[in-house]
Amino acid sequence: MNTPVIAIRPQPALSETLEQAAALDLPVTGIALSKAKPCEWVAPDPADYDAILAGSANAFRHGGKQLDALKSLPVMAVGEQTAQAARDAGFTVSHVGTGGLQGVIDGLDDKLRRLLRISGKDHVALTWPDRLTVDARIAYQMDTLPLSYGDAALLNKGAIVLLFSASSAAHFWLECERMKVSFEHISIAALGPRIAAAAGSGWAAVHTAANPKTAELLALAQQLWQLKPSAPSGGGAADPKKRN
Repeated sequence: MNTPVIAIRPQPALSETLEQAAALDLPVTGIALSKAKPCEWVAPDPADYDAILAGSANAFRHGGKQLDALKSLPVMAVGEQTAQAARDAGFTVSHVGTGGLQGVIDGLDDKLRRLLRISGKDHVALTWPDRLTVDARIAYQMDTLPLSYGDAALLNKGAIVLLFSASSAAHFWLECERMKVSFEHISIAALGPRIAAAAGSGWAAVHTAANPKTAELLALAQQLWQLKPSAPSGGGAADPKKRN
C-alpha cells in the first residue's frame, strides 16, 4: 500500500492543490493548519508608486475595499496563482515570477523606482536594489489552527507531507511535537529550501521541489508516492539517492 500524501495549506489554495493532484491521479488528503484574516490598513496615494509587489494571492483575496484606490498600478506577482487573484480583483498584471519573490526583485526593470508591497503580517525578508524605494502595507495575517487528534492519528501511520510556506512548515513541526506525532514515519516534500529548513529536523526524509511551483511539488510527491518506502529506522537523514 502506498504511503498517504498530505498537503498542509490554507483554503482556498488547499482545494486548488487537491484538484491539481486529482488531475494527476495522485490521492492527496488536505489539512488546513492556518487561515487568512484581513487586517486594517490604509491605501496610500497610487501616484506615489510605479507598481505593486505581491507575494501572495491573499493580498488580493483579503485586501478589502482599500484595493480599489490602487487599481491604476500594475502588479508584479510572485507566481501565477497570485497573478490570477490580482486579475480577479481588477488589476493589470505586468510581471509573473517563477522563482520566488526575490527572483522578481532581481529581475526588475531598471526604470522602476517606487514600489508598494502589499503583504501579510509575516512575510519574507527581501534584498532591495539601492535605486528602489519600497513602502509596505500589511493587508492580512495568517492565524494558525491546531492539528486534530484524527489528523495526528493519520500522520502516525506514516505519510508524505507537502509544505508550501515557511510559516506553515514551522507550525506543522510544533503541532506534531504537541500531538506526539512520530517524526520518523513522515517524509517532507517542501516547495523550496527555506521551507524545508523551517520544518525542523527528525523527519524520515526531506525533499525539495526543483522549482517553487505547486505543479513541481506535486510531481515530486507523485514520484515519492509511487516508491515502496521501507519502514524508517528513526529520525535520520534520507537516502541521498532519494534527495532532491
